[in-house]
Amino acid sequence: MTDLCDQDGASRLAAKIQDFWRKRGFDVVVEMKEEGFVSTMRSARTDVRSNMINGMPTKIMSAEAG
Repeated sequence: MTDLCDQDGASRLAAKIQDFWRKRGFDVVVEMKEEGFVSTMRSARTDVRSNMINGMPTKIMSAEAG
């Protein structure tokens, strides 16, 4: 199973999300945020955050961004 909470997994997930929406003509900003050690997970955690609302993009790509 792939860990999406570590730096590498979060990076791959962020790229997949951006690519998915870009192919559909939406401009989605996805960032990673280091959260440090989480005792319940017993490891460090990297969150993936975006400018989407309820999982949907808010901006259509401009013509020159294509």
